[in-house]
Amino acid sequence: MGEHFDVVVVGAGISGIGAGYFLQRDCPDRSYVILEGRERSGGTWDLFRYPGIRSDSDMYTLGYSFRPWTQAKAIADGPSILHYLDETAREYGIDRHIRHQHKVIAASWSSDQARWTLTVERGPDREIVEMSCNFLFSCTGYYNYEAGYSPRFEGSETFAGRIVHPQHWPDNLDYTGKRVVVIGSGATAVTLVPEMAKTAAHVTMLQRSPTYIVSRPSQDALANWLRRKLPARLAYRLTRIKNVSLQQLFFRLARKNPEKTRERLLQMVRDELPGHDIETHFTPRYNPWDQRLCLVPDADLFAALREERASVVTGHIDRFEETGIRLKSGDLIEADVIVTATGLDLKLIGGIELDVDGVAKNPAQSLSYKGMMFSGIPNLAYSFGYTNASWTLKSDLTAAYLCRLLNAMKRRRMRQVTPRLDASVTPERLFEFTSGYIERAVDRMPRQGDRKPWRVPQNYTLDLMALRFGGIDQDMEFSNPAPAAARSRESA
Repeated sequence: MGEHFDVVVVGAGISGIGAGYFLQRDCPDRSYVILEGRERSGGTWDLFRYPGIRSDSDMYTLGYSFRPWTQAKAIADGPSILHYLDETAREYGIDRHIRHQHKVIAASWSSDQARWTLTVERGPDREIVEMSCNFLFSCTGYYNYEAGYSPRFEGSETFAGRIVHPQHWPDNLDYTGKRVVVIGSGATAVTLVPEMAKTAAHVTMLQRSPTYIVSRPSQDALANWLRRKLPARLAYRLTRIKNVSLQQLFFRLARKNPEKTRERLLQMVRDELPGHDIETHFTPRYNPWDQRLCLVPDADLFAALREERASVVTGHIDRFEETGIRLKSGDLIEADVIVTATGLDLKLIGGIELDVDGVAKNPAQSLSYKGMMFSGIPNLAYSFGYTNASWTLKSDLTAAYLCRLLNAMKRRRMRQVTPRLDASVTPERLFEFTSGYIERAVDRMPRQGDRKPWRVPQNYTLDLMALRFGGIDQDMEFSNPAPAAARSRESA
């Protein structure tokens, strides 16, 4: 048997680094290690390197609750976020717990030993080693790091130019003075188009259907003013409260009055793009927040469209040809470079194969407990952020709640915690969102229940009350006493 830790955290991205902080703060007597499959930390913010890569959430809520974001821009670029994560890991000594090129591929739980045995690929040669832990915490994000979603386009092999996917952007791609087509209309596409349009001959955003697009200033004027007047932590906390409150208010209003919200969003686009065909290219078929809104900082996409450095085409692809993309309408969009911003491929807990006491377990066949554990699977938690707000709001709450569980186990001298599903709970689909990447992966995701604690509310305030201040015993089984506690009861 290899090394043993109290807690193994899988993934050294924004969730994993945050987990290290909470474990050190709330469970200082517990040993932990962060196993990262890639060569460096940062997760999403190291993997994605396409032009203009940035957050689509403000850094006062995407940043950690415990470490203020101090830069002027609230909508930050990828390198700045990566620097923030690296600094956080160094400042708190979390980096000393990270082991790179350690990819967890399987985990086997033994109730007799009350531990997980992990199968890990280590180093560039993927040497197989074993490690063990009492608790496993998956902070691997929600998508497949190996490859994005790439639908098959007929005739792609005949295209004379270059085809790239944003998830694996090549270092040597020069698109200066070239005609570029970006396929897609999601967060990645609306980021790429204005950035590439700075030097390309022209950029066409080719979409099957429109997305709601909202412009926000890249800087938060009130936050910057507060930082000049108040201590950094206080200014950060106040801005965080403001931004969370506004986001939740807007989301509730959108759900309550979808038609009014829809008209307001479309009017904002009309104001930015006078003379453009808003009905065809910017009017989605769904209601606001049925899918995540796309954020463009400082209206950069709209500026590129007004200045005719970029354009939007709405239509269906028939096939790729040597000189571009032929639409089903018969039109040809000429291109030298095609970027397939066609989305992500969802993957739960990094694809780790699980078994409990020799029985294979598929998390997709379970119910999600408080949005962070699986029914019937002991001593395993996962970090999964919000679909309608910043990821880190939920990951911070999840890590802190995990520490509450660990400390309760220690006090009660129990080695195992398992969410136990009540037969009266009715399973439901986990997400209400209809985004393509979610629709494609419905059968790979767990379900939720029709009541607490199996309901995943996608609401920070409700989660804050439940995870920070709520009880820990509802539908949670504490079992497997520590040996000393078992002996004490036998002699009593």
